[in-house]
Amino acid sequence: MKILVCISHVPDTTSKINFTENDTKFDTNGVQFVINPYDEFSLTRAMWFKEKQGASVTVVNVGNASTEPTLRKALAIGADAAVRVNMEATDGLSVAKQLAEVVKNGEYDLVLAGRESIDYNGGMVPGMLASLLDYNFVNGCVGMEVDGTSVSLSREIDGGNEHLRTSLPLVVAGQKGIVEEKDLRIPNMRGIMMARKKPLNVLEPIAVENATSAESFEKPVPKGAVKLVDADNIDELINLLHNEAKVI
Repeated sequence: MKILVCISHVPDTTSKINFTENDTKFDTNGVQFVINPYDEFSLTRAMWFKEKQGASVTVVNVGNASTEPTLRKALAIGADAAVRVNMEATDGLSVAKQLAEVVKNGEYDLVLAGRESIDYNGGMVPGMLASLLDYNFVNGCVGMEVDGTSVSLSREIDGGNEHLRTSLPLVVAGQKGIVEEKDLRIPNMRGIMMARKKPLNVLEPIAVENATSAESFEKPVPKGAVKLVDADNIDELINLLHNEAKVI
């Protein structure tokens, strides 16, 4: 089984976010970038298939050269090879088209990704990719087993989990539950040294047009001051909730 894991290069959640050029560009100064957490859950599941079933695992990213340390970390975790499509990832559809080309040329049986990236939170690329490939697609996956070409999955829905059965080829968007946080792997020194020798292939992008573009960014409005109301002053509390907070 050939597995391709889509890896997003995203700011660490503890990073302080700023914008430049009149709030039209993200300021990367001082920002630590990491593997998108949802993608890391899927990558860890792919490693299980490699170790238990002999699958080969390739990771892919659409981005410029600055994303290569993130791909190298994925290789240090245990992926066999990496691919970087040399294009700035600014539009979900154009990213999906680049990934579809990689899948077609590599003849992958299973494509794993996170349900969304924690920077834009669009949640659109895995579904678009499956549509472009005409592959089966399961979103919000929290459990997965593969037996030959048959795949059993669980996905999160409102109020519980739904259990599904489908077949390869398949695109899966995973999240916490496909593996647990305790199962995530920290690269050791041996893995880091081996990652330096593993192939990282850079591909030029196919010609596509962006369907969307970001005009500007805006930070959330800072939280206002807290107003304390005495426990026995119910009338004032109701007045504030009704006239100021406007939640009742």
